[in-house]
Formats: sequence, structure tokens, C-alpha cells
Amino acid sequence: MLSPIAAQQPSSDSLSLDQYVQALNDSLDRTQQLSKNPEGAAGLRDSLPASWQVRVDDKTFDVPTESIRRDLGAWQAKPDDAALKRIIQHFEILRTEAEGYRQPSPDGSSRRALLNSILARSEFHRVHGPTWMDRLKQRLTELLIRILGRAITSSAIPTISDIVVYGLIALAVAALAWWMYRSLRESARLETIMPVAVPVSAKEWPVWLSEARAAAARSQWREAVHLSYWAGISFLEAQGSWRPDAARTPREYLRLLSSTSAHQPALRSLTQKLEQVWYGMQSADADSFQQTLSELERLGCPCN
Repeated sequence: MLSPIAAQQPSSDSLSLDQYVQALNDSLDRTQQLSKNPEGAAGLRDSLPASWQVRVDDKTFDVPTESIRRDLGAWQAKPDDAALKRIIQHFEILRTEAEGYRQPSPDGSSRRALLNSILARSEFHRVHGPTWMDRLKQRLTELLIRILGRAITSSAIPTISDIVVYGLIALAVAALAWWMYRSLRESARLETIMPVAVPVSAKEWPVWLSEARAAAARSQWREAVHLSYWAGISFLEAQGSWRPDAARTPREYLRLLSSTSAHQPALRSLTQKLEQVWYGMQSADADSFQQTLSELERLGCPCN
């Protein structure tokens, strides 16, 4: 896990990003050989530091290895293919995250050019604000309503028969109904070109988690908590805890788990934290993010 160390100078044994990636690759290679050489588990575990300190630009990050060393010890006591696979996946996730820091920042100008090319398509030609014709129609409608109101309430025009008055009212209602019909039809046409929502698990949970850690690296703690919650939802959805549905709310996800589910307490805590920080606009900090990661660990989602 890459979490920034506040106000701490790099130590002499801290690693550059390239050295950190190389250390992960070496550890990953040794882990993949454990199925053929189980005796190497003890040496691999002992070779791992309590945490890696990684230098990225002017920041130093702390990557603890406690959970990896614990899993290696458990695997040494009872070798299991699934447990070994989890350890390998843990190293691969850390390496993917580290390599993500070496990617260049996206070019904003290219994104703007892409957006302009999309908006230049024919289906967007009629997407615009109110035109002079729209404003004229609105003013004529308001004028007609005022005239009709005076005609109905005024006693100064006794020659106007009820038939004429009600005829004008019917004409105004018909015109208003036609205008509303055209407006709704145009809105429906525009809605058909909008993107369709996709299930949470369409973005795999390691990607959600990587984005959460990137937000934490920028000290955007509320965003980090928010993205971590959806990493947990994507993880449970990938495990088959429920049928994917893009329209669910956080409380609906919680109700899908039975009260006897082992994941119920952790998901309830994650949901409460999301509601307080994201929807309740409460402040968040590094401790809030760490608590969220701890609840993800309780779900079985490897974070450390």
C-alpha cells in the first residue's frame, strides 16, 4: 500500500521507485518458485523488511509488508495453492500500483480535442441553449395567459360570450400541450445518445483500490474513502454476492447481504463511513482512509 508519510525526510535505506519495483519483481519471482521449493518460504519472509520506504519525487511512501509476511508464515505451516495465489496477487497489485506512478500525466489538450470532435457529431448539432425563437415563444405564451386572465375576470367586456372565452382557453391549452409534447420528444431524443450506466464490477476492484490510493497520495481523503467503498462493492460483486445492477444505492447493497453473512459487519461499517464522509460532508483524514482499508481487509479484499 502506498500511503504518504507526513513531514518525514527520506531515510538512507529508502528506495527509489525503480528500486522498489525491482524489489517487488524479485520477491514475486521467489514467491512463484515456492510451489517447487517450499523451504524457501522462511527465507523470503525473513528477507522482507517491516515496510518499504519509497521515494517518489519529493514525497516518501510507506509500504508495510506485515500481511504478506503473515500469509507466508501461514502458507509455510500449511502449503495451499489458493493461499499462494493470494500472495502472488498481492505482489502483482503492489507492482501495478507502483508502475502506475511512472505513467505520464494525461494531456489535457488531447482530451479537449477529443471532446470537441465528439460534440461536432451530427447528433449534437441541435444541442444548444434557448434561441431567440424559444424566447419569443415564451413571451407570447406569457402574454396570452395574461390576456386570457383579464378576459375571464374583467366585467368591462360583457359582449364576449362564454363560447369565445372558453374557445380561447381551449386554444391556449392545446398550444401549450403541443409545445410540451415537442419539448419532451426532443428531450427523449437527446437522452438516447447519453451513455448507459454499467455495473460497479465492470471496473475491477484492484482498479478502484488503485484510484483510492492515488487520491490518498494527493491527500484527497474524502475521495479516497469514496473510491475504497466501491472497491469493496466491486470485490463482493465479483465474488458472486449478488447480481450486478447499476441502479442500486449503498443501503440496497447492504440489505442484499443476510444478517448471518460474515461480510455483513464490515460492509455495514464501510457504508456508514461512506455516508458520513461522502454524503454527510464530514471531514476525512489519513486515519479515516486507514479505517476504510481495514474494513476492506475484513471483507477479504487484500489491501496491505
